Amino acid sequence: MTRHIALLAYPNCQLLDVSGPWQVFASANALSPEPLYQLTLIADAPGPLMTNGGLAVYASHAYADMPQLLPLDTLLVAGGSGVMDKRHDQHMLTHLREIAPQVRRLGSICSGAFLLAAAGLLNGQRVTTHWRHADQLAKEYPALSVELDALYIQSGDRYTSAGVTAGIDLALSLVEADHGADLAGRVARELVMFLHRPGGQSQFSEILRCQQDAGPLRRLLDHLHADPGGAHSLESMAALMAVSPRHLTRLFKRHLTTTPGTYLTQLRLEQARLALLDERQAVSLERLAERWRLGGAEQLRRQFQRYYGVSPSVYRQRFGAAATPTLLETSPCP
Repeated sequence: MTRHIALLAYPNCQLLDVSGPWQVFASANALSPEPLYQLTLIADAPGPLMTNGGLAVYASHAYADMPQLLPLDTLLVAGGSGVMDKRHDQHMLTHLREIAPQVRRLGSICSGAFLLAAAGLLNGQRVTTHWRHADQLAKEYPALSVELDALYIQSGDRYTSAGVTAGIDLALSLVEADHGADLAGRVARELVMFLHRPGGQSQFSEILRCQQDAGPLRRLLDHLHADPGGAHSLESMAALMAVSPRHLTRLFKRHLTTTPGTYLTQLRLEQARLALLDERQAVSLERLAERWRLGGAEQLRRQFQRYYGVSPSVYRQRFGAAATPTLLETSPCP
């Protein structure tokens, strides 16, 4: 069965929110002996559409034509700066409300969640969006249960994803649901994806997080990242900063919205995660926990599950260098 997938775009949408998922489904077609997906780009009107990066895409149909496209298996709404204006387009919102009950899967990429929320199509659902917009989405649409740091979430027949590249992860998960992990893994290899991320995984790692302006903590963060497995204590970290432990805790909460201990644990978990991806480091969890000062194997297992949304053994099996690429099922944010 060929499934009809439509992507909804608008002026100043994010180019990768459209092209990323589109290419996932197109690659699935290319790797199959018969077409698996029919792809349609929908916009205000047929014709060229300028994205917010200055590159135009071409829409074949207007959103008023959506009833003519039925049966429609999946409808995904792109995000981008233009969504803030588009969510006030009552004509589009009306069409979305009318078509939603006739679509098997309705979802959004990045800030496209604002458009579905404005149409009332995410009420009572668990959702996510780009971390930069998550607080705004939760504040402006209190009927939604916004999870701030998930890559993508399935809630019933509604699907939402975080920023830009997370739309690719979401599309891969849909291919897996439709046609199995083997095809999804082959598509990921075709796209030269380094890692297939589960829905509940954090949107960005501690290594990326520390690249933000940490103010007076910069010196300490550089020290911790240089030696994550060192014998760091609250007292020793405070001494390095020439402040009291209590004041150091206040600085972490103010600049990084976390505590020194939590930050250090997440940094060490990041090192353990990288070791799991390296087949040359096929060591036991007990050794990893000892190397990175994460307690015993069971403690490492619990913390890893809580932070990454998957167990270390499954993570190594699915994502390790010697593993056959595949995908994990959507899981809730830990």
